[in-house]
Amino acid sequence: MTNAPKAKAEQFQLDAETKAFDREHRRKIRFNIGKYDAAVSAGLKLYDQHELARDRGAYLKATVLEKLDEHLLQFEAAFTARGGRVIWARDAAEALAEIGKLTAARNTKTVVKAKSMTTEEIHLNKYLATQGIESVETDLGEYIVQLNGERPYHIVTPAMHLSKADIAAIFVKHLGIEHTDDAQQLVLTARHLLRNKYTSAEVGVTGGNFLIAKEGAIAVTENEGNARLSATFPKLHIAIVGIEKVIPQLTDLDLFWPLLSTSGTGQQVTVYNTVYFGPRQASEADGPEEMVVILLDNGRTNLLAQPDKRAALRCIRCGACLNVCPVYKNIGGHTYETTYSGPIGSVISPHLSGLPEHKHLSYASSLCGACTTVCPVRIPLHNLLLLNRKQSVEEGHAPTEEKIAIGLWKWSMQHRWALDVLPARVKDWSLGRLLGQVGWSKRRAALAIAPQSFRELWKARQAPR
Repeated sequence: MTNAPKAKAEQFQLDAETKAFDREHRRKIRFNIGKYDAAVSAGLKLYDQHELARDRGAYLKATVLEKLDEHLLQFEAAFTARGGRVIWARDAAEALAEIGKLTAARNTKTVVKAKSMTTEEIHLNKYLATQGIESVETDLGEYIVQLNGERPYHIVTPAMHLSKADIAAIFVKHLGIEHTDDAQQLVLTARHLLRNKYTSAEVGVTGGNFLIAKEGAIAVTENEGNARLSATFPKLHIAIVGIEKVIPQLTDLDLFWPLLSTSGTGQQVTVYNTVYFGPRQASEADGPEEMVVILLDNGRTNLLAQPDKRAALRCIRCGACLNVCPVYKNIGGHTYETTYSGPIGSVISPHLSGLPEHKHLSYASSLCGACTTVCPVRIPLHNLLLLNRKQSVEEGHAPTEEKIAIGLWKWSMQHRWALDVLPARVKDWSLGRLLGQVGWSKRRAALAIAPQSFRELWKARQAPR
């Protein structure tokens, strides 16, 4: 167990190198992200005062986090007043146990599931499989990666790493269809197979983009309509939402919906935006008989308790930081081996899933600040990465070799005479060894050694002329 964190870091480095030098992978990612970049650039031009919108979004999310408990209780009171039920889950185990009770009570055989990162976070599909329940992803991208036995590659676009030819091959392999390169035909195939699932499933599961405190509602935004179908046909609708997703009131959606869609995909607003106030009321024609909202902590209060890092909880999961990150664009989403990848994943994963196991992610950054520049709620991501690094060192998670090296360097800087005693060959060997250990010279030419030491140059410069 003690070697698990080190093994994760080493595996990350191996996978990162493999992906970074996989030209076909990089071609697909750059092509797909390039399309989003163009759409986002066009979408931002439609804003009259985009920077002001970002300021307001950051302010609202920050003020909510300062009184998160009050807003969550306000949400619970309003939601339960219309017949909904709220379950508080401290971690994934509690959330899954409650879901198990709910599905067992309805003798569930099939669950239809809309795209949701929180369900990925608690590994819901894996759990349901152990209960003998079929869990069907209804978002097209999620459905594709589920067929292929993969995790989502991107927060917004789960199958971003796949080309049309890749998807066709997956459908041929797992669905037994005739090969086609017609994208529309592939979509129709998935739609046809999923249609019966909606009407036969006992339970529908969604996430939630926003928790609306005052009115007690869940806002879900999507582009395919599958979340509406998943929430409408089954008799039980379960929404699993992180506790940080709160906004004060319904009218705040006119700020956050465009910020989310424009930053993520360049749309003015996503195609389907739905607000769920609870189960079907007596005057309503459709909707579930029962609606349950699971408020998931799962490490979020670890961040909430740290004022200097709390800003990470403002995230609205738009994916903009992933699309501009030079590291993500080269190593891809699966390399991170976490639910949340890219800059935001590197910031929050150590706090949600354990700092010792995931501290290396905070070092996988050039600190260029591009992520901070595009964040619609002004999360200072590159600063938070530095704070994570600082915390990992202060808590003693740095490798032993690193501690020894830093200790020797510190001592030598405080005792300059020691460096003068050592022969130049020893110092050159030490430097080469160090650069080799960190991989600097693996793909770079060896550093040229200066013909004279700094002290020799200094003496020559100070010598009387």
